[in-house]
Amino acid sequence: MEEKEILYAKVIGEGKPFVILHGFLGMGDNWKTLGTQFSEAGFQVHLVDQRNHGRSFHDATFNYEVLVSDLKRYCEEHQLEDIVLLGHSMGGKTAMLFASEYPELVSNLIVADISPRLYPIHHDVILEGLNSLDFDKIKSRGQADKMLSQYITHLGVRQFLLKNLYWVEKGRLDLRLNLQALIENIGEVGEALPIHAKFDKDTLFLRGDKSEYIGEQDQAIISRHFPEAKIITISNSGHWLHAENPEDFYQSVIDFVSF
Repeated sequence: MEEKEILYAKVIGEGKPFVILHGFLGMGDNWKTLGTQFSEAGFQVHLVDQRNHGRSFHDATFNYEVLVSDLKRYCEEHQLEDIVLLGHSMGGKTAMLFASEYPELVSNLIVADISPRLYPIHHDVILEGLNSLDFDKIKSRGQADKMLSQYITHLGVRQFLLKNLYWVEKGRLDLRLNLQALIENIGEVGEALPIHAKFDKDTLFLRGDKSEYIGEQDQAIISRHFPEAKIITISNSGHWLHAENPEDFYQSVIDFVSF
């Protein structure tokens, strides 16, 4: 990777920097509505695309160490410090590791529906479905959705994935994702936070009440890595809690960062 490659991000508003990291197979644009709300509350919101996602660069190397390095370079490029850092799922793991390595850059850490622990591989069917998309034959989003439905029955999940579709040129669709690199490195996504990683500042963990990503058994490991952490449950929501109950999610975050 060239030293100068900087992550793509959409920046909204002015004020204290507020960096948001999307989850696996997502992109910063997934957070546009909430990001706009946070900007209206007085923050400069950075909706970042992590490597191999969205409009950011593609690279064969993919693990949390390089995701953290990418974010550090992004902060240096944009002269960001004293940031609010929010990460969902995979982005939450990046955020946890970044905060533990560069605590001087982070004032508040918010982790959405992910624990520091190891998670087994569980995205393999989704990746298989995305890999089945033949863009020599698929000429519309509808056709792509029909093909994906053979692998993924949940419409909401398919709609989330299909946001990665874009027109390379007239009549030619493709995925913004670097699918090959993500397939080859899928084991990295569930990796645990390093055992000695620690962040002593204010930290908020948000969990969906219908999600199994953060359970009662996770409280001990969260407290070990993040002694100042508090855990709030967002009602009527699963793993995509920010999309399923954006009102409560927004209010919980704003209450946490307003002081």
